[in-house]
Formats: sequence, C-alpha cells, structure tokens
Amino acid sequence: MSSNLTDNRGRGEASWQWPSVHPEGRKFALIAGAASVFAAFMAWETVAWPLGALVLGILAFFRDPPRVTPQGDGLIVSPADGLVTLIRKVPPPPELARTDGTGEGLGEAPLTRISIFMSVFDVHINRSPISGTVRRVAYIPGRFLNADLDKASDENERQHWLVERSDGLAIGFTQIAGLVARRIVPFLKPGEQVAAGGRIGLIRFGSRVDVFLPEGTESRVLVGQKVIAGETVLAEVGSQALIEGQRQ
Repeated sequence: MSSNLTDNRGRGEASWQWPSVHPEGRKFALIAGAASVFAAFMAWETVAWPLGALVLGILAFFRDPPRVTPQGDGLIVSPADGLVTLIRKVPPPPELARTDGTGEGLGEAPLTRISIFMSVFDVHINRSPISGTVRRVAYIPGRFLNADLDKASDENERQHWLVERSDGLAIGFTQIAGLVARRIVPFLKPGEQVAAGGRIGLIRFGSRVDVFLPEGTESRVLVGQKVIAGETVLAEVGSQALIEGQRQ
C-alpha cells in the first residue's frame, strides 16, 4: 500500500505504538495468565505473582513490531535482531550447497557467513534477507549447545532456508537453536513468495541465525554490531569494500 511507503526525503508517517504479539506466543501467555488467576483465587500469592510476571515476559518475547525495510535490488537485509558475533568464510552446509540436479543451491566454494546471536531480550521473529521464492526449507535435528559457539552451526538443531530472486541469485540462511531453544517454527513452505523483510519463522526461546552472502560480496556490518531484522543492511551484492569500526 502507498501509505506504507517511506523514503529518506521525508515521505511517510511514523508514530510510536505498542508492538503486537505473534499468535505463536499468545497461547503461552493465556496458559500462564490462567494459572496466575487460579493461583490468586486460591490465595497462593507466592505463585500468582511470579506467574503474572511470566505472562509479561512471554508477551515481550513474542513481540512482533513493524519494520521499515530498505528497498534496492542489491540489498541484503538482516534476518534477525541481535549481535553480530562471527564473520568468516566457510563452505555452505550440505543442505544449502547441493543442487539436487535443479540448479538450485549455493555450491561448495567458501562464502562469507554472518552469524547473528539473539538473546532472550531480542525480537525472535525472523525475516527474509531478500525478495524471491522459497526454494528450500530443510530441518535438521541436533544438540542444544551454546549458540555463541562456532560448532553450533554444525551440531545444533537447525533449519536451513534458500530464497532465490527472479534473476537466479540465491541467499541461504540458517536458524539455529541454542541452550534454551526447543522449537524452530517456519511460517512459509517451498514454492511460496516472500518479500525482503517478510516474516519467515521464529526460534522459540533462542538463539542464532547464519546468513551466507553471495560470492564476491562482503559484509557491511561489523563484529560486535547490533542489527535489526528487516531493517539493517548486511551487504550489497557485489560490494567488497573493507569497513572498520571502533568499540566505544
């Protein structure tokens, strides 16, 4: 809708609003709320108050605020809120590298991988880095190691995504569960269309997302930088400029 368009010259409107709560979290809040009311009715105050606080925590965890996604053919936006903890060149996982004879896949050559760690205080709705068609969603069971560890990419429970633009360029990214995460929830299936910044899923109570940039493309974000899903530009296709930062 045209009313949703904004630009860097002042077009559009903005106002603060309470973020909505994703339906995936409402059922947990209702259960905790009902338990809190029952405990209060039974005069179990030592139980009722913590349960009431739990309701607020659940609503905060599953908050789903609107995002303004920059538009541009070469822009790759962050799929997750969180802290950039790792940037390194690694071969893509087999689930994203293979082509299955369809021509789809990232290949086996090392690509720049950006790892984004989500704390329990971050928004946990994940979004697509680009506009295109979902070509692959591959769930892999695994362990629940600390998502900060590099080996979590290969050993933890995870879900791989491959999204392909209309010109054939594909971006792979992976949702990785962590210490307290116990379910990765997808919102889309292979064959469905998604816009850049569109919601693709969440990791319930965790934890990390890895993004694999196309060959010849380097990160525009730095290790230690905070990024916002659907808003922060991680990279621009074909850009390889060195960017340095200073912790302050």
